[in-house]
Amino acid sequence: MSRDAGSSASGVTGTAPPAGGRSVVGNSWDALDGVWPELPPLVSVIVVHYRQQAELDRTLAALARQSYPADRLEVIVVDDGSPTAPTVPDGVRLIVQEDRGFRLSAARNVGVAASSGSVLCFVDADTSPEPDYVLRLTRLPALAPEAVTVGQRKHADFAGVLGDGGGRGAGAGAGAGAAVPVSEPVEVAGPAHELEQPRWLRQAYGWSADLLHADDRSYRHLIGAVTCCTRWFFDEVGGFDESFTTYGGEDWEWAHRAWLAGAVFAHVPGAVAWHDGPDWAGRGVGGDGGTDSESSPTARAAREAEEARRQAEKNVETLRLADLIAVRGSRGVGVRSRAVDVCVELVASAGTPMSTGAAFVSVDSVLASAPDVTVVVPDDVASAFTADARVLGRSTDAAEAALAEARVVVTVDGPVRVLPPVDTGGSDDAPARSLAAAVGLGDDVARDLRAATDAVGVGSLGTVELLGPSDRVLVTVESRRARLRARRWGAGVAFVSHRASVDWLTPVVGEPSVAAYLGGWG
Repeated sequence: MSRDAGSSASGVTGTAPPAGGRSVVGNSWDALDGVWPELPPLVSVIVVHYRQQAELDRTLAALARQSYPADRLEVIVVDDGSPTAPTVPDGVRLIVQEDRGFRLSAARNVGVAASSGSVLCFVDADTSPEPDYVLRLTRLPALAPEAVTVGQRKHADFAGVLGDGGGRGAGAGAGAGAAVPVSEPVEVAGPAHELEQPRWLRQAYGWSADLLHADDRSYRHLIGAVTCCTRWFFDEVGGFDESFTTYGGEDWEWAHRAWLAGAVFAHVPGAVAWHDGPDWAGRGVGGDGGTDSESSPTARAAREAEEARRQAEKNVETLRLADLIAVRGSRGVGVRSRAVDVCVELVASAGTPMSTGAAFVSVDSVLASAPDVTVVVPDDVASAFTADARVLGRSTDAAEAALAEARVVVTVDGPVRVLPPVDTGGSDDAPARSLAAAVGLGDDVARDLRAATDAVGVGSLGTVELLGPSDRVLVTVESRRARLRARRWGAGVAFVSHRASVDWLTPVVGEPSVAAYLGGWG
């Protein structure tokens, strides 16, 4: 169940989904709008707790008031080693794990292992759901087993510690500075004590139409405290990475693995849960409540030092994720990640031996076009690339892992040369325009190798076949999402495949002159 950083993700094999489940094309969860499961599945709510008895009481009271059928709902509280174990009401299962520091990932995995439900909801002890939360959040996973849904996490000052200067929203009213009784319904108390919501998250849900238009970086918009998926898919993806032992990052790392495994991301704004206190950005030192000009130099210095400390902690999380999540915008711009994003495999065409010179021209032109990819070559030509760590022999373990775990695999059928891009002010390639129109990705889908690897796995497009001058398929660009979902549902069900003729690929015929290639005269 657990997963440690650096372990192989190749165990995600695309096993058969639960009987009665259905697939959607790409991330088009809207195809199931208005559809509800005939029978409500058994849902397990995993609540992780650490030294928050009052917050836990509020959350458990909210779970007891769910509109979801009570006989189809189980609640499991996992305590992460609090000095005193929490108390829970009858009917709630309590599991206590040893105190060995911050182990949120391990606690969630322990809760899943003890659960009975076919659908899992993850809730933190300080995040209290409104009555329809479980009903709304579990609908899509109950229908489409690859769905991973995220509720709307709002923020409120239930503890009464922020007062009128705590960033309260327009709905804030009387009671500032006083703790909200646990008995007060959260759907009433939340709006009455609401804090400002994270703007970046609201904007992300807006431009993505509640993640309908999710992409390879949408993992950032799944918040672990309000996430739901099927038990089958959780097992497909693997548990939360237990090597995360400080706050933050474990939910995004899991969400990224889920996306690569073929998840259908959906934000469910009607599934509201209230977090007690502001989001991370609002938890800095408050100072004396005045402006910098009004506060003392000592207070300003203290605030600046605290913000620097918090930023340093956030940087540790970001750098950790950059090493594990190799997509552009998450990885380093120049520094390579440990994870492989795009893996190019050069294979010898049937019955046609590949010379070392032909392999060199092919691999060199690929890396000139996309220097951040990993290339796998036949073993008999691998000796030409021993100085370049980006190039791996096919029989190595590293090559096997790269091909299994990469977001995109590019298969090159025989040695080909990738020609340098020529800026013509727009594409005149009719097949490329036809492809773009078919998948709604614009005119640049087959502009170059980078554009093709960026396009697959997003929207409905799973695979692109690139044809050379003689209309032979020279290169196949396939997303891992499409490959795994094809194994589960059959080819062409969850993603579409298209062909495009391109003028920037040409076969390497015969024995090329490497000197002419390097010198630029041939």
